[in-house]
Amino acid sequence: MQKIYRMNKALSEQEIVRRESLQKLRDLGIEPYPAARFDVDITSKQIKENYKKGKEQKVVIAGRLMSKRIMGKASFAELQDADGRIQLYLNRDVICEGEDKTVYNTVFKKLLDIGDIIGVKGVVFTTKVGEISVKVKELKVLTKSLRPLPLPKVDADGTIHDAFTDPEKRYRQRYVDLVVNPEVKDTFIKRTQLTNSMRSFLNEKGYLEVETPILQPLYGGAVAKPFKTHHNTLDMELYLRIANELYLKRLIVGGFDGVYEFSKDFRNEGMSRFHNPEFTQMELYVAYKDYTWMMDFVEEMVEKIAMDLHGKTEVEAGDNIINFQRPWKRYTMYEAIEHFTGIDISKMDEATISETAKKLGVTVDKSMGRGKLIDEIFGEKCEGQLIQPTFITNYPVEMSPLAKKHREHEGLAERFEAICNGKEICNAFSELNDPIDQRIRFEDQLELGKRGDDEAMLLDEDFLRAIEYGMPPTAGLGIGIDRLSMIMTNSNSIQDVLFFPQMRPEKKVEVALSEDEKLVFDLLKKETKMPLNNLKEQSGLSNKKWDKTIKGLTKHKVVKVSKTDDNLFCEVL
Repeated sequence: MQKIYRMNKALSEQEIVRRESLQKLRDLGIEPYPAARFDVDITSKQIKENYKKGKEQKVVIAGRLMSKRIMGKASFAELQDADGRIQLYLNRDVICEGEDKTVYNTVFKKLLDIGDIIGVKGVVFTTKVGEISVKVKELKVLTKSLRPLPLPKVDADGTIHDAFTDPEKRYRQRYVDLVVNPEVKDTFIKRTQLTNSMRSFLNEKGYLEVETPILQPLYGGAVAKPFKTHHNTLDMELYLRIANELYLKRLIVGGFDGVYEFSKDFRNEGMSRFHNPEFTQMELYVAYKDYTWMMDFVEEMVEKIAMDLHGKTEVEAGDNIINFQRPWKRYTMYEAIEHFTGIDISKMDEATISETAKKLGVTVDKSMGRGKLIDEIFGEKCEGQLIQPTFITNYPVEMSPLAKKHREHEGLAERFEAICNGKEICNAFSELNDPIDQRIRFEDQLELGKRGDDEAMLLDEDFLRAIEYGMPPTAGLGIGIDRLSMIMTNSNSIQDVLFFPQMRPEKKVEVALSEDEKLVFDLLKKETKMPLNNLKEQSGLSNKKWDKTIKGLTKHKVVKVSKTDDNLFCEVL
Protein backbone atom coordinates (compact mmCIF):
# COMPACT_ATOMS: atom_id res chain seq x y z
CA MET A 1 0.00 0.00 0.00
CA GLN A 2 1.29 3.44 -0.94
CA LYS A 3 2.03 5.62 2.08
CA ILE A 4 0.15 8.88 2.48
CA TYR A 5 1.81 11.77 4.30
CA ARG A 6 0.66 14.77 6.31
CA MET A 7 3.27 17.54 6.43
CA ASN A 8 6.03 15.01 5.69
CA LYS A 9 4.82 12.73 8.48
CA ALA A 10 3.52 9.26 7.69
CA LEU A 11 -0.10 8.68 8.58
CA SER A 12 -1.28 5.78 10.70
CA GLU A 13 -3.02 2.84 9.10
CA GLN A 14 -6.41 4.05 10.35
CA GLU A 15 -5.82 7.54 8.97
CA ILE A 16 -4.90 6.09 5.60
CA VAL A 17 -8.05 3.95 5.54
CA ARG A 18 -10.22 6.98 6.40
CA ARG A 19 -8.73 9.01 3.57
CA GLU A 20 -9.38 6.16 1.18
CA SER A 21 -13.00 6.02 2.40
CA LEU A 22 -13.22 9.75 1.81
CA GLN A 23 -12.17 9.30 -1.80
CA LYS A 24 -14.58 6.37 -2.27
CA LEU A 25 -17.46 8.55 -1.04
CA ARG A 26 -16.56 11.15 -3.63
CA ASP A 27 -16.27 8.46 -6.30
CA LEU A 28 -19.88 7.55 -5.45
CA GLY A 29 -20.94 11.16 -5.95
CA ILE A 30 -21.33 11.79 -2.21
CA GLU A 31 -19.75 15.03 -0.94
CA PRO A 32 -18.26 14.27 2.51
CA TYR A 33 -18.34 17.97 3.46
CA PRO A 34 -21.63 19.25 1.97
CA ALA A 35 -22.31 22.99 1.91
CA ALA A 36 -26.09 22.79 2.29
CA ARG A 37 -27.63 23.20 5.72
CA PHE A 38 -29.18 20.28 7.55
CA ASP A 39 -32.16 21.47 9.58
CA VAL A 40 -32.15 19.59 12.89
CA ASP A 41 -35.46 19.85 14.75
CA ILE A 42 -34.76 17.95 17.96
CA THR A 43 -31.99 16.71 20.27
CA SER A 44 -31.35 13.27 21.72
CA LYS A 45 -32.42 14.49 25.15
CA GLN A 46 -35.68 15.96 23.83
CA ILE A 47 -36.48 12.71 22.03
CA LYS A 48 -36.16 10.75 25.26
CA GLU A 49 -38.11 13.29 27.29
CA ASN A 50 -40.96 13.83 24.83
CA TYR A 51 -41.54 10.37 23.33
CA LYS A 52 -44.98 8.91 23.86
CA LYS A 53 -45.28 5.21 23.15
CA GLY A 54 -47.63 4.33 20.34
CA LYS A 55 -47.53 7.80 18.80
CA GLU A 56 -45.47 8.22 15.62
CA GLN A 57 -43.00 11.07 15.97
CA LYS A 58 -40.94 12.15 12.97
CA VAL A 59 -37.52 13.59 13.85
CA VAL A 60 -34.48 15.13 12.18
CA ILE A 61 -31.29 14.77 14.20
CA ALA A 62 -27.55 15.03 13.62
CA GLY A 63 -24.37 14.20 15.48
CA ARG A 64 -21.34 11.92 15.61
CA LEU A 65 -21.52 8.24 14.86
CA MET A 66 -20.14 6.62 18.04
CA SER A 67 -20.77 2.91 17.47
CA LYS A 68 -22.00 0.44 14.84
CA ARG A 69 -23.46 -3.05 15.31
CA ILE A 70 -24.01 -4.58 11.88
CA MET A 71 -26.32 -7.60 11.67
CA GLY A 72 -26.84 -8.35 7.98
CA LYS A 73 -29.53 -6.16 6.47
CA ALA A 74 -30.29 -4.49 9.80
CA SER A 75 -27.96 -2.60 12.10
CA PHE A 76 -27.88 -0.59 15.27
CA ALA A 77 -25.75 2.51 15.75
CA GLU A 78 -25.29 5.20 18.35
CA LEU A 79 -25.41 8.91 17.58
CA GLN A 80 -24.01 11.56 19.94
CA ASP A 81 -25.17 15.18 19.77
CA ALA A 82 -24.73 18.15 22.10
CA ASP A 83 -27.19 16.72 24.65
CA GLY A 84 -26.22 13.04 24.79
CA ARG A 85 -26.65 9.82 22.84
CA ILE A 86 -29.52 8.10 21.06
CA GLN A 87 -29.71 4.66 19.46
CA LEU A 88 -30.34 4.41 15.72
CA TYR A 89 -31.94 1.46 13.96
CA LEU A 90 -31.08 1.07 10.28
CA ASN A 91 -32.82 -1.36 7.93
CA ARG A 92 -31.36 -1.80 4.45
CA ASP A 93 -34.70 -1.89 2.69
CA VAL A 94 -36.03 1.16 4.56
CA ILE A 95 -33.15 3.54 3.81
CA CYS A 96 -32.70 2.05 0.30
CA GLU A 97 -36.23 1.61 -1.04
CA GLY A 98 -35.27 0.74 -4.65
CA GLU A 99 -32.83 -1.77 -6.13
CA ASP A 100 -29.79 0.35 -5.30
CA LYS A 101 -28.63 -0.60 -1.80
CA THR A 102 -25.39 1.43 -1.92
CA VAL A 103 -26.26 3.79 0.94
CA TYR A 104 -26.58 0.88 3.36
CA ASN A 105 -24.25 -1.80 1.95
CA THR A 106 -21.37 0.49 1.05
CA VAL A 107 -21.74 3.90 2.66
CA PHE A 108 -23.00 2.92 6.11
CA LYS A 109 -21.39 -0.51 6.47
CA LYS A 110 -17.99 0.19 4.89
CA LEU A 111 -17.26 3.90 4.46
CA LEU A 112 -18.62 5.45 7.65
CA ASP A 113 -16.29 5.41 10.64
CA ILE A 114 -16.65 6.15 14.34
CA GLY A 115 -16.49 9.93 14.76
CA ASP A 116 -18.09 10.78 11.41
CA ILE A 117 -20.85 13.36 11.61
CA ILE A 118 -24.15 12.28 10.05
CA GLY A 119 -27.69 13.54 9.77
CA VAL A 120 -30.71 11.24 9.92
CA LYS A 121 -34.43 11.55 9.36
CA GLY A 122 -36.69 8.96 10.87
CA VAL A 123 -39.34 8.07 13.43
CA VAL A 124 -39.02 7.41 17.13
CA PHE A 125 -39.90 3.96 18.44
CA THR A 126 -39.16 1.62 21.32
CA THR A 127 -37.12 -1.55 20.81
CA LYS A 128 -38.14 -4.93 22.22
CA VAL A 129 -35.90 -4.32 25.21
CA GLY A 130 -37.56 -0.96 25.84
CA GLU A 131 -34.86 1.42 24.52
CA ILE A 132 -36.08 4.60 22.85
CA SER A 133 -34.51 4.70 19.40
CA VAL A 134 -34.79 6.34 15.99
CA LYS A 135 -35.77 4.18 12.99
CA VAL A 136 -33.72 5.77 10.22
CA LYS A 137 -35.44 6.48 6.89
CA GLU A 138 -32.81 8.83 5.43
CA LEU A 139 -29.09 9.00 6.11
CA LYS A 140 -26.82 11.87 5.07
CA VAL A 141 -23.04 12.19 5.43
CA LEU A 142 -22.26 15.64 6.89
CA THR A 143 -18.57 15.42 7.81
CA LYS A 144 -15.96 12.72 7.32
CA SER A 145 -13.62 12.39 10.31
CA LEU A 146 -10.02 11.74 9.23
CA ARG A 147 -8.62 10.97 12.68
CA PRO A 148 -9.87 8.13 14.90
CA LEU A 149 -11.25 9.20 18.28
CA PRO A 150 -9.42 7.86 21.37
CA LEU A 151 -12.46 5.98 22.62
CA PRO A 152 -12.26 4.01 25.87
CA LYS A 153 -12.96 0.29 25.76
CA VAL A 154 -14.69 -1.72 28.47
CA ASP A 155 -13.74 -5.38 28.88
CA ALA A 156 -15.88 -8.25 30.12
CA ASP A 157 -14.98 -7.45 33.72
CA GLY A 158 -16.10 -3.84 33.34
CA THR A 159 -12.54 -2.49 33.38
CA ILE A 160 -12.03 0.61 31.23
CA HIS A 161 -9.02 0.66 28.92
CA ASP A 162 -7.52 3.49 26.83
CA ALA A 163 -9.60 6.17 28.55
CA PHE A 164 -8.74 9.70 27.44
CA THR A 165 -7.69 10.85 30.90
CA ASP A 166 -4.18 12.25 30.54
CA PRO A 167 -4.52 15.89 31.75
CA GLU A 168 -2.06 17.35 29.26
CA LYS A 169 -3.75 15.67 26.30
CA ARG A 170 -7.20 16.66 27.58
CA TYR A 171 -6.27 20.34 28.03
CA ARG A 172 -4.32 20.49 24.77
CA GLN A 173 -7.04 18.75 22.75
CA ARG A 174 -10.16 20.00 24.48
CA TYR A 175 -12.13 19.38 21.28
CA VAL A 176 -11.43 15.65 21.67
CA ASP A 177 -11.98 15.72 25.43
CA LEU A 178 -15.49 17.14 24.97
CA VAL A 179 -16.40 14.40 22.50
CA VAL A 180 -15.06 11.35 24.32
CA ASN A 181 -15.67 12.65 27.87
CA PRO A 182 -19.00 14.46 27.38
CA GLU A 183 -19.46 14.88 31.16
CA VAL A 184 -16.76 17.58 30.92
CA LYS A 185 -19.39 19.80 29.28
CA ASP A 186 -21.24 20.05 32.58
CA THR A 187 -18.35 21.98 34.13
CA PHE A 188 -18.42 24.61 31.42
CA ILE A 189 -22.20 24.82 31.39
CA LYS A 190 -22.10 25.49 35.14
CA ARG A 191 -19.42 28.13 34.62
CA THR A 192 -21.68 29.95 32.18
CA GLN A 193 -24.60 29.59 34.58
CA LEU A 194 -22.37 31.12 37.27
CA THR A 195 -21.57 34.22 35.21
CA ASN A 196 -25.21 34.50 34.11
CA SER A 197 -26.34 34.37 37.75
CA MET A 198 -23.80 37.01 38.75
CA ARG A 199 -24.66 39.26 35.80
CA SER A 200 -28.38 38.98 36.54
CA PHE A 201 -27.77 39.84 40.21
CA LEU A 202 -25.72 42.93 39.28
CA ASN A 203 -28.19 44.08 36.65
CA GLU A 204 -31.10 43.79 39.09
CA LYS A 205 -29.16 46.09 41.43
CA GLY A 206 -29.08 48.67 38.64
CA TYR A 207 -25.35 48.51 37.86
CA LEU A 208 -24.09 49.06 34.31
CA GLU A 209 -21.92 46.52 32.50
CA VAL A 210 -19.09 48.30 30.65
CA GLU A 211 -15.90 47.61 28.71
CA THR A 212 -12.50 49.16 29.37
CA PRO A 213 -9.16 48.91 27.52
CA ILE A 214 -7.22 45.64 27.51
CA LEU A 215 -4.15 47.30 25.97
CA GLN A 216 -3.01 49.98 28.40
CA PRO A 217 -0.13 52.48 28.29
CA LEU A 218 0.39 51.91 32.02
CA TYR A 219 -0.55 48.78 33.89
CA GLY A 220 -2.16 49.23 37.28
CA GLY A 221 -4.93 48.31 39.67
CA ALA A 222 -3.12 45.28 41.09
CA VAL A 223 0.27 43.98 42.16
CA ALA A 224 1.55 41.78 39.32
CA LYS A 225 4.00 41.45 36.43
CA PRO A 226 2.52 42.49 33.07
CA PHE A 227 2.82 41.22 29.52
CA LYS A 228 4.43 43.86 27.33
CA THR A 229 3.90 44.57 23.64
CA HIS A 230 4.61 47.34 21.11
CA HIS A 231 2.19 49.37 18.99
CA ASN A 232 3.89 50.05 15.67
CA THR A 233 1.77 52.98 14.44
CA LEU A 234 1.94 54.90 17.72
CA ASP A 235 5.51 53.67 18.32
CA MET A 236 4.82 53.08 22.00
CA GLU A 237 4.96 50.33 24.57
CA LEU A 238 1.65 48.90 25.71
CA TYR A 239 0.72 46.38 28.37
CA LEU A 240 -1.98 43.75 28.60
CA ARG A 241 -4.03 44.78 31.61
CA ILE A 242 -3.41 43.15 34.95
CA ALA A 243 -6.67 44.68 36.26
CA ASN A 244 -9.27 47.18 35.09
CA GLU A 245 -9.70 49.01 38.40
CA LEU A 246 -8.26 52.39 37.46
CA TYR A 247 -10.42 52.71 34.35
CA LEU A 248 -13.61 51.69 36.13
CA LYS A 249 -12.93 54.28 38.85
CA ARG A 250 -12.53 56.90 36.12
CA LEU A 251 -16.15 56.08 35.18
CA ILE A 252 -17.23 56.65 38.80
CA VAL A 253 -15.53 60.07 38.55
CA GLY A 254 -17.53 60.59 35.35
CA GLY A 255 -20.83 60.21 37.18
CA PHE A 256 -21.85 56.54 37.04
CA ASP A 257 -23.06 55.26 40.40
CA GLY A 258 -22.30 51.59 39.73
CA VAL A 259 -20.26 49.92 36.96
CA TYR A 260 -18.96 46.40 36.49
CA GLU A 261 -16.97 44.43 33.92
CA PHE A 262 -16.27 40.76 33.26
CA SER A 263 -12.69 41.19 32.22
CA LYS A 264 -9.93 39.07 30.78
CA ASP A 265 -6.78 39.99 32.70
CA PHE A 266 -3.21 38.90 32.07
CA ARG A 267 -0.38 38.42 34.57
CA ASN A 268 3.09 37.28 33.56
CA GLU A 269 3.55 35.00 36.53
CA GLY A 270 4.06 31.36 37.39
CA MET A 271 1.52 28.68 36.49
CA SER A 272 -0.09 26.24 38.90
CA ARG A 273 -3.41 24.56 39.46
CA PHE A 274 -4.61 27.93 40.79
CA HIS A 275 -2.90 30.22 38.25
CA ASN A 276 -3.21 30.74 34.52
CA PRO A 277 -1.55 33.73 32.82
CA GLU A 278 -4.92 34.63 31.27
CA PHE A 279 -7.84 34.67 33.68
CA THR A 280 -11.29 36.20 34.22
CA GLN A 281 -12.33 38.66 36.88
CA MET A 282 -15.52 40.51 37.60
CA GLU A 283 -14.76 43.99 38.91
CA LEU A 284 -17.49 46.15 40.46
CA TYR A 285 -17.41 49.77 41.72
CA VAL A 286 -20.35 51.35 43.54
CA ALA A 287 -20.41 55.01 44.62
CA TYR A 288 -21.33 56.07 48.16
CA LYS A 289 -20.60 52.63 49.64
CA ASP A 290 -17.74 51.20 51.73
CA TYR A 291 -16.02 47.87 52.32
CA THR A 292 -18.39 46.78 55.10
CA TRP A 293 -21.32 47.19 52.71
CA MET A 294 -19.37 45.24 50.07
CA MET A 295 -18.85 42.28 52.44
CA ASP A 296 -22.60 41.94 52.87
CA PHE A 297 -23.03 42.34 49.10
CA VAL A 298 -20.53 39.54 48.32
CA GLU A 299 -22.19 37.18 50.80
CA GLU A 300 -25.57 37.78 49.22
CA MET A 301 -24.31 37.39 45.64
CA VAL A 302 -22.28 34.22 46.13
CA GLU A 303 -25.01 32.59 48.22
CA LYS A 304 -27.43 33.28 45.34
CA ILE A 305 -24.98 31.78 42.81
CA ALA A 306 -24.71 28.58 44.87
CA MET A 307 -28.51 28.35 45.04
CA ASP A 308 -28.89 28.98 41.29
CA LEU A 309 -26.32 26.30 40.41
CA HIS A 310 -27.04 23.65 43.03
CA GLY A 311 -30.38 24.47 44.61
CA LYS A 312 -28.65 24.71 48.00
CA THR A 313 -25.86 26.67 49.70
CA GLU A 314 -23.69 23.59 50.32
CA VAL A 315 -21.18 22.75 47.60
CA GLU A 316 -18.82 19.76 47.40
CA ALA A 317 -15.20 20.78 46.76
CA GLY A 318 -12.76 17.84 46.90
CA ASP A 319 -12.89 16.39 50.40
CA ASN A 320 -14.67 19.46 51.77
CA ILE A 321 -18.28 20.60 51.91
CA ILE A 322 -18.35 24.39 51.50
CA ASN A 323 -21.36 26.19 52.90
CA PHE A 324 -21.98 29.63 51.39
CA GLN A 325 -24.91 30.44 53.64
CA ARG A 326 -24.71 33.88 55.23
CA PRO A 327 -23.12 35.14 57.45
CA TRP A 328 -19.50 34.18 56.75
CA LYS A 329 -16.76 34.10 59.38
CA ARG A 330 -14.64 37.29 59.68
CA TYR A 331 -11.05 37.78 60.93
CA THR A 332 -8.76 40.77 60.73
CA MET A 333 -5.45 39.84 59.11
CA TYR A 334 -3.58 40.22 62.39
CA GLU A 335 -6.20 38.05 64.15
CA ALA A 336 -5.85 35.34 61.49
CA ILE A 337 -2.05 35.26 61.79
CA GLU A 338 -2.25 35.12 65.57
CA HIS A 339 -4.96 32.43 65.40
CA PHE A 340 -2.89 30.10 63.19
CA THR A 341 0.65 30.88 64.42
CA GLY A 342 0.12 32.02 68.00
CA ILE A 343 2.15 35.18 67.26
CA ASP A 344 0.84 38.75 67.44
CA ILE A 345 2.70 40.75 64.77
CA SER A 346 0.46 43.81 64.84
CA LYS A 347 2.97 46.03 66.63
CA MET A 348 6.18 44.66 65.07
CA ASP A 349 8.36 46.78 62.80
CA GLU A 350 9.67 45.59 59.43
CA ALA A 351 12.90 44.06 60.75
CA THR A 352 11.14 42.13 63.53
CA ILE A 353 8.48 40.83 61.14
CA SER A 354 11.23 39.71 58.75
CA GLU A 355 12.92 37.73 61.53
CA THR A 356 9.58 36.28 62.63
CA ALA A 357 8.85 35.18 59.06
CA LYS A 358 12.20 33.40 58.87
CA LYS A 359 11.51 31.61 62.16
CA LEU A 360 8.15 30.47 60.75
CA GLY A 361 9.91 29.04 57.69
CA VAL A 362 8.62 31.72 55.31
CA THR A 363 11.00 32.67 52.49
CA VAL A 364 11.88 36.41 52.53
CA ASP A 365 14.20 38.72 50.61
CA LYS A 366 15.49 42.29 50.88
CA SER A 367 12.94 43.67 48.40
CA MET A 368 10.03 42.88 50.75
CA GLY A 369 8.56 45.75 52.70
CA ARG A 370 6.50 45.32 55.87
CA GLY A 371 3.28 44.74 53.96
CA LYS A 372 4.77 42.12 51.63
CA LEU A 373 6.24 40.27 54.61
CA ILE A 374 2.85 40.15 56.35
CA ASP A 375 1.25 38.96 53.12
CA GLU A 376 3.81 36.15 52.80
CA ILE A 377 3.23 35.01 56.40
CA PHE A 378 -0.52 35.00 55.89
CA GLY A 379 -0.22 33.14 52.59
CA GLU A 380 2.07 30.45 53.98
CA LYS A 381 0.55 29.93 57.43
CA CYS A 382 -3.11 30.90 57.26
CA GLU A 383 -4.69 30.98 53.82
CA GLY A 384 -4.57 27.24 53.12
CA GLN A 385 -6.36 26.48 56.40
CA LEU A 386 -9.40 28.65 55.63
CA ILE A 387 -11.83 26.19 54.07
CA GLN A 388 -15.24 27.73 54.76
CA PRO A 389 -15.80 31.18 53.19
CA THR A 390 -14.08 33.69 55.42
CA PHE A 391 -13.48 37.43 55.17
CA ILE A 392 -9.98 38.61 56.09
CA THR A 393 -10.19 42.33 56.86
CA ASN A 394 -8.07 45.35 57.79
CA TYR A 395 -4.88 44.76 55.82
CA PRO A 396 -1.74 46.79 56.52
CA VAL A 397 -1.86 49.99 54.50
CA GLU A 398 1.48 49.10 52.83
CA MET A 399 -0.25 46.12 51.16
CA SER A 400 -3.12 48.19 49.84
CA PRO A 401 -2.00 51.25 47.86
CA LEU A 402 -5.46 51.81 46.35
CA ALA A 403 -7.50 51.39 49.55
CA LYS A 404 -8.56 54.01 52.11
CA LYS A 405 -6.75 54.18 55.42
CA HIS A 406 -8.82 52.63 58.18
CA ARG A 407 -11.13 55.11 59.86
CA GLU A 408 -10.24 53.81 63.38
CA HIS A 409 -6.97 51.83 63.28
CA GLU A 410 -3.68 53.50 62.43
CA GLY A 411 -1.56 51.74 59.81
CA LEU A 412 -4.42 49.63 58.43
CA ALA A 413 -6.52 49.88 55.29
CA GLU A 414 -10.23 49.31 54.73
CA ARG A 415 -9.79 46.18 52.69
CA PHE A 416 -10.98 42.59 52.75
CA GLU A 417 -10.36 39.37 50.88
CA ALA A 418 -12.72 36.42 50.82
CA ILE A 419 -10.85 33.13 51.29
CA CYS A 420 -12.54 29.84 50.45
CA ASN A 421 -11.19 26.30 50.17
CA GLY A 422 -7.74 27.62 50.98
CA LYS A 423 -7.54 30.29 48.25
CA GLU A 424 -8.53 33.92 47.74
CA ILE A 425 -11.65 34.31 45.62
CA CYS A 426 -12.14 38.08 45.88
CA ASN A 427 -10.53 41.33 46.94
CA ALA A 428 -12.32 44.56 47.90
CA PHE A 429 -11.69 48.05 49.30
CA SER A 430 -13.17 51.23 50.47
CA GLU A 431 -11.52 52.91 47.49
CA LEU A 432 -8.95 55.62 48.13
CA ASN A 433 -10.34 58.87 46.72
CA ASP A 434 -7.92 61.34 48.32
CA PRO A 435 -5.66 62.36 45.39
CA ILE A 436 -2.86 63.64 47.61
CA ASP A 437 -2.73 60.45 49.67
CA GLN A 438 -2.98 58.40 46.46
CA ARG A 439 0.05 60.18 44.98
CA ILE A 440 2.07 59.46 48.14
CA ARG A 441 1.05 55.77 47.97
CA PHE A 442 2.13 55.57 44.32
CA GLU A 443 5.45 57.16 45.21
CA ASP A 444 5.93 54.60 48.00
CA GLN A 445 5.33 51.89 45.39
CA LEU A 446 8.03 53.41 43.18
CA GLU A 447 10.47 53.15 46.09
CA LEU A 448 9.61 49.46 46.50
CA GLY A 449 10.27 49.05 42.78
CA LYS A 450 13.72 50.58 43.23
CA ARG A 451 14.38 48.01 45.97
CA GLY A 452 13.75 45.24 43.47
CA ASP A 453 10.01 44.56 43.85
CA ASP A 454 9.09 43.92 40.20
CA GLU A 455 5.39 43.71 41.12
CA ALA A 456 5.24 47.26 42.55
CA MET A 457 2.68 49.63 41.00
CA LEU A 458 3.52 52.44 38.60
CA LEU A 459 2.50 56.06 39.11
CA ASP A 460 -0.49 56.81 36.85
CA GLU A 461 -0.69 60.59 36.34
CA ASP A 462 -3.90 60.44 34.33
CA PHE A 463 -5.67 58.48 37.07
CA LEU A 464 -4.46 61.01 39.65
CA ARG A 465 -5.76 63.79 37.43
CA ALA A 466 -9.13 62.03 37.25
CA ILE A 467 -9.60 61.74 41.02
CA GLU A 468 -8.40 65.32 41.48
CA TYR A 469 -11.69 66.25 39.78
CA GLY A 470 -13.35 64.37 42.63
CA MET A 471 -14.36 60.71 43.04
CA PRO A 472 -17.19 60.04 45.48
CA PRO A 473 -16.69 57.53 48.34
CA THR A 474 -16.69 54.19 46.55
CA ALA A 475 -16.61 50.48 47.33
CA GLY A 476 -14.74 48.29 44.85
CA LEU A 477 -14.61 44.53 44.30
CA GLY A 478 -12.62 42.10 42.16
CA ILE A 479 -13.82 38.48 42.19
CA GLY A 480 -11.98 35.66 40.44
CA ILE A 481 -14.40 33.84 38.16
CA ASP A 482 -12.03 30.94 37.49
CA ARG A 483 -11.39 30.16 41.15
CA LEU A 484 -15.04 30.53 42.07
CA SER A 485 -15.88 28.21 39.16
CA MET A 486 -13.40 25.64 40.51
CA ILE A 487 -15.26 25.53 43.80
CA MET A 488 -18.75 25.60 42.29
CA THR A 489 -17.92 22.74 39.87
CA ASN A 490 -15.73 20.67 42.24
CA SER A 491 -12.73 21.03 39.94
CA ASN A 492 -9.23 20.36 41.20
CA SER A 493 -7.35 22.62 38.82
CA ILE A 494 -7.94 25.97 37.12
CA GLN A 495 -7.18 24.20 33.83
CA ASP A 496 -10.37 22.16 34.35
CA VAL A 497 -12.56 25.29 34.16
CA LEU A 498 -10.80 26.85 31.17
CA PHE A 499 -11.65 25.52 27.73
CA PHE A 500 -8.15 26.20 26.46
CA PRO A 501 -5.62 26.72 29.27
CA GLN A 502 -2.15 27.93 28.39
CA MET A 503 0.20 25.03 27.62
CA ARG A 504 3.84 24.56 26.82
CA PRO A 505 4.52 24.01 23.10
CA GLU A 506 4.12 20.42 22.01
CA LYS A 507 7.36 18.55 21.68
CA LYS A 508 7.78 17.67 18.02
CA VAL A 509 11.14 16.02 17.67
CA GLU A 510 11.96 14.60 14.27
CA VAL A 511 14.19 11.56 14.66
CA ALA A 512 15.85 9.40 12.05
CA LEU A 513 14.74 5.80 12.56
CA SER A 514 16.52 2.74 11.28
CA GLU A 515 14.66 0.37 8.97
CA ASP A 516 13.98 -2.04 11.85
CA GLU A 517 12.82 0.84 14.08
CA LYS A 518 10.48 2.06 11.33
CA LEU A 519 9.09 -1.46 10.93
CA VAL A 520 8.30 -1.84 14.65
CA PHE A 521 7.01 1.74 14.97
CA ASP A 522 4.63 1.27 12.02
CA LEU A 523 3.31 -1.96 13.54
CA LEU A 524 2.73 -0.27 16.88
CA LYS A 525 0.99 2.78 15.38
CA LYS A 526 -1.79 0.54 14.10
CA GLU A 527 -2.79 -0.32 17.67
CA THR A 528 -1.15 2.57 19.60
CA LYS A 529 -0.54 0.15 22.50
CA MET A 530 0.06 -3.60 22.50
CA PRO A 531 1.74 -6.37 24.54
CA LEU A 532 5.51 -6.34 24.04
CA ASN A 533 5.66 -10.03 23.14
CA ASN A 534 2.97 -9.63 20.49
CA LEU A 535 4.84 -6.72 18.95
CA LYS A 536 8.09 -8.69 18.90
CA GLU A 537 6.36 -11.66 17.29
CA GLN A 538 4.78 -9.49 14.57
CA SER A 539 8.10 -7.80 13.82
CA GLY A 540 9.79 -11.11 12.97
CA LEU A 541 13.11 -9.76 14.25
CA SER A 542 15.77 -11.90 15.87
CA ASN A 543 16.37 -11.51 19.59
CA LYS A 544 19.52 -9.44 18.99
CA LYS A 545 17.84 -7.13 16.45
CA TRP A 546 14.72 -6.84 18.61
CA ASP A 547 16.68 -5.76 21.68
CA LYS A 548 18.60 -3.17 19.66
CA THR A 549 15.42 -1.89 17.99
CA ILE A 550 13.27 -1.49 21.12
CA LYS A 551 16.16 0.19 22.97
CA GLY A 552 16.55 2.61 20.05
CA LEU A 553 12.85 3.50 19.99
CA THR A 554 12.72 4.14 23.73
CA LYS A 555 15.95 6.16 23.52
CA HIS A 556 14.37 8.33 20.79
CA LYS A 557 11.35 8.73 23.12
CA VAL A 558 8.86 7.75 20.42
CA VAL A 559 7.62 4.72 22.39
CA LYS A 560 7.59 3.65 26.00
CA VAL A 561 7.47 0.28 27.70
CA SER A 562 5.30 -0.08 30.79
CA LYS A 563 4.62 -2.96 33.14
CA THR A 564 1.29 -4.13 34.52
CA ASP A 565 0.61 -6.96 36.93
CA ASP A 566 0.24 -9.37 34.05
CA ASN A 567 2.35 -8.16 31.17
CA LEU A 568 4.75 -5.73 29.53
CA PHE A 569 3.19 -3.25 27.09
CA CYS A 570 4.64 -0.97 24.46
CA GLU A 571 2.84 2.21 23.40
CA VAL A 572 3.39 5.21 21.16
CA LEU A 573 4.32 8.44 22.94
